[in-house]
Amino acid sequence: MTKSDTFQLDKATLVSQSTSQMNQQFQDSSYSLRQKLALTCRILFDNGHDSGLAGQITGRAENPGQFYTQRLGLGFDEIAEDNLLLVDEDLNVQEGDGIPNPANRFHSWVYRARPDVNCIVHTHAVHTAALGMLEQPLIVSHMDNCVLYDDVAFVEKWPGVPVGNEEGELIAGALGNKRALMLSHHGLLIAGSTVEEACVLAIAFERAARMQLLASGAGQIEPIEPALGTEAHDWILRPRRSTIAFEYYARRSLKNPKNADCLASSS
Repeated sequence: MTKSDTFQLDKATLVSQSTSQMNQQFQDSSYSLRQKLALTCRILFDNGHDSGLAGQITGRAENPGQFYTQRLGLGFDEIAEDNLLLVDEDLNVQEGDGIPNPANRFHSWVYRARPDVNCIVHTHAVHTAALGMLEQPLIVSHMDNCVLYDDVAFVEKWPGVPVGNEEGELIAGALGNKRALMLSHHGLLIAGSTVEEACVLAIAFERAARMQLLASGAGQIEPIEPALGTEAHDWILRPRRSTIAFEYYARRSLKNPKNADCLASSS
């Protein structure tokens, strides 16, 4: 096929070809699970998700009923692969020093309810938090944000500090089969099939919240065509594309000398 022949192809064929080329050109991430989680903490800190000691990032471990999380008392900018904790679903520490954030309890509920979820991100990113103060759901109305199109659930009323089983059951139920959840007066939750997917979705969520606040201050936000939103969602949200984006964000964060201690091999 010559180069000019592609001008005769329909969109579906071009999408299929592009997907195949991307899968051939790029490989899965070489980072370990612990490294991905530590990098996600640094990446999200660098992208406006800092809120002191609030928020948790967890990854489902190899053993059933266990997951990795950060140590209580450390900020996202201090998390490294060698200071993560391995805990069970009752938050008992199996490996590592320290204790987990008690709010990790709702992660246990989500992992129980969603076998397809392997990474959970919960942050109080500032634009998401500001939108939550208005008790408004996230509006996805731009191509870049369509990775979240029709994939965000909403909790309008704040249930209180999420350290009890009641909050865990409510959050897991509200999330349903979605990949993301907007929590009014609180923050965001991402339930990803991989660490890479969860990290990319968390960045997209906060960016969408910021865009929503900016756009709503200038006028009425217009919806996008549902079929096109779904098309963009499925085009962007693919495993290999999530890996490519994650690797970019990781390279960017690792260029910062403050993140030199994130990976044990670089410390």
